[in-house]
Amino acid sequence: MIYIVRHGQTAGNKANVLQGRGSNAPLNEKGIEQAEKIRDWFKEQGIRIDRVYTSPLIRAVQTAQIIAGEAERITDEHLLEMDYGPYEGMDLSHPAPEVTAFFADFVNHPAPEGMEPLAQVVRRLGEFLEGIREEAGQGKGNILLSTHAIAMKGALEYLTPGADGRFWGTYIRNCALYEFEITGGGYTVPREVTI
Repeated sequence: MIYIVRHGQTAGNKANVLQGRGSNAPLNEKGIEQAEKIRDWFKEQGIRIDRVYTSPLIRAVQTAQIIAGEAERITDEHLLEMDYGPYEGMDLSHPAPEVTAFFADFVNHPAPEGMEPLAQVVRRLGEFLEGIREEAGQGKGNILLSTHAIAMKGALEYLTPGADGRFWGTYIRNCALYEFEITGGGYTVPREVTI
């Protein structure tokens, strides 16, 4: 089984600040508690994580460490958050009009100039998933992917036939967890795990 998790809360999340790949803040106390809750769920279910792939940003690495402990951990830049360019660190209580339009309707409003296009996010996550397909399909245990909200949405878009932008408008909370499997012809549709 493959599990994909968004990192736990950071001070920037709490302050409602736009954090992309340019922000490298650690988890705050609540973020640590959120990751511990996921770790405890895996233990209660008797699920052992055998390998972890994580974004190199500290909030994702810390989340992976808390959840999976001593499992083999590999950082991969494909799992980085969206590049928000000049909008990195923006106060989302007072966003720029073009960012408001983009976040209100991801499907019909392209990313503002300087931001990574959503199609690139999907392509990047798709490349990563195809890269681990053989390993994941060999039944070598459970894999955890530790990443970020928009990157996670890109993975879910890639994994869900006919999604057509459905996940862009889906709220991905801190430490949201989804699961899916490799099949002969692709992947199972990801399912959110309720904890």
